[in-house]
Amino acid sequence: MTPAALSPRARSAALKRLSGQHLDVLVIGAGVVGAGCALDAATRGLTVGLVEARDFASGTSSRSSKLVHGGLRYLEMLDFRLVAEALKERGLLMQRLAPHLVRPVPFLYPLTGRGWERWYAGSGIAMYDALAKASGYGASTPVHRHLTRHGARKAFPSLRKDALVGAIKYYDAQVDDARHTMFLARTAATYGAAVASRTRVVGLIKESERVVGAEVIDLETGNRFEIRASQVINATGVWTDETQAMARERGQFKVRASKGIHLVVPRDRIRGEAGLILRTESSVLFVIPWKRHWIIGTTDTDWELSKDHPAASSRDIGYLLEHVNKVLEVPLTRDDVEGVYAGLRPLLAGEDAATSKLSREHAVAHSVPGLVVVAGGKYTTYRVMAADAVDEAVRGLEISQGKAVGPCVTEQIPLVGADGFQALWNQRRSLAAQSGLAINRIEHLLERYGSLVLEVLDLVAAEPDLAEPLPGAEDYLQAEAVYAVTHEGARHLDDVLTRRLRVSIETFDRGVGAAPYVADLARGYLGWDSEQRAREVEHYLKRVEAERESQRQPDDHTADAARKGAPDVVPVSHVADAIDDVVG
Repeated sequence: MTPAALSPRARSAALKRLSGQHLDVLVIGAGVVGAGCALDAATRGLTVGLVEARDFASGTSSRSSKLVHGGLRYLEMLDFRLVAEALKERGLLMQRLAPHLVRPVPFLYPLTGRGWERWYAGSGIAMYDALAKASGYGASTPVHRHLTRHGARKAFPSLRKDALVGAIKYYDAQVDDARHTMFLARTAATYGAAVASRTRVVGLIKESERVVGAEVIDLETGNRFEIRASQVINATGVWTDETQAMARERGQFKVRASKGIHLVVPRDRIRGEAGLILRTESSVLFVIPWKRHWIIGTTDTDWELSKDHPAASSRDIGYLLEHVNKVLEVPLTRDDVEGVYAGLRPLLAGEDAATSKLSREHAVAHSVPGLVVVAGGKYTTYRVMAADAVDEAVRGLEISQGKAVGPCVTEQIPLVGADGFQALWNQRRSLAAQSGLAINRIEHLLERYGSLVLEVLDLVAAEPDLAEPLPGAEDYLQAEAVYAVTHEGARHLDDVLTRRLRVSIETFDRGVGAAPYVADLARGYLGWDSEQRAREVEHYLKRVEAERESQRQPDDHTADAARKGAPDVVPVSHVADAIDDVVG
């Protein structure tokens, strides 16, 4: 099957289908769960639409710890079912669904006490490995090993000698969350889903108390239209309650937002060959290897302010630095931080005041006829959440239309780029010779695109200048910025620098130097005139400065106020007026 391109032309075609075709299922929200729902429904033979108000994964699904894991701490809570389910999904992703995007990553669990702690932690990690093997998908993940203090410091020389008496080395998996979510949406489009970002739902259409579709606005043009569907799935994460309110009905559950922030520091600031998992007073702290960087996170605090752009405060940054420095031989300073990002987890609300104790499990409800709501959960189990949500939508189709629909098949559906990945990895030296690129560049491309690397190399062959590194972000090729807009659905400069290339968190200037070059590469493909090109760059610079200012503020409220200093690049004035007409 030929992979669909999320190109500007494909978006226009999708919008035409969405406005003119009665769908079986409309999915609102293109985070990992929404994109997963679209793929699940499309591969059952249903007609499917997927709409997203901003960019794919622009909310929670681009701001995680970049881990696909079972959750060691849930074993301590005796939630064996959740851990087993997540470990099965971890194995599926590595072995079958997305081996080009998900790969094993080693961690050290430092031991600070003698005797009992090694037995206690070792027993838990041994059970973790056993559950992974029992799932039938644990073959690609090495089992744990016990290390002495000397062995642990050999693997992680930056650890303070007095910070541990030994360690346990175990494995989880890592993913570029934003790219994986975009690949889900692209795979859904390949199987026939009509996929459109920058398409905001402003109302749900009801007939005789039944939801029969949604009223939407194309934020790029201001055009307003209706999408009719037999079933609508609300997969909007932390915005679940707001979307549910459009049906003028109370939902069966509430979602609370928990803020988690992460720091990104250069790889040379910490010497280590594995990541770290550390206990804090309220949660766990990860130090995660991330290409030429480390990711340090996360926090877990209640958040009731702007959901569009959660802000990291100076207090958040200080908290992470304080805790990681307790185990590092050479402490990190704020000057070492090259990137900061904040995200919101959608947690099922409970009576406990601490978000760290709220449920990471998910729930599905059909409280309004025609409207399915899915919320909660964790990134790793997105496929299970999607299957449960689509199962519920299918029940609605069977009841209302007598339509027979098959079961979920996504356990057998690799994402685009997965087929042929291993063969091309084995051929990477010949690919380097044919393309004229260094082998490390080919490996970088294979780990981002899988077998779709051939499409990127076609761009280079057609325009050799695109083989040059991107100025201001030399880890990436200029061809990758072009491919982001021609094949991966990027509509704006922010989409490219923040979610397709991750430059906004991987460079000390947060992508400011690369911004004008990427704008010049993208403008012809997206039809920008000189005014729009300048607006894109100006917006990006303002966004970076607003984020930097928020990170200098002492608390959530002042940080949130500072972050709001940079408006979104869309809607522009005429689109804003159109939205005001609908919403107001």
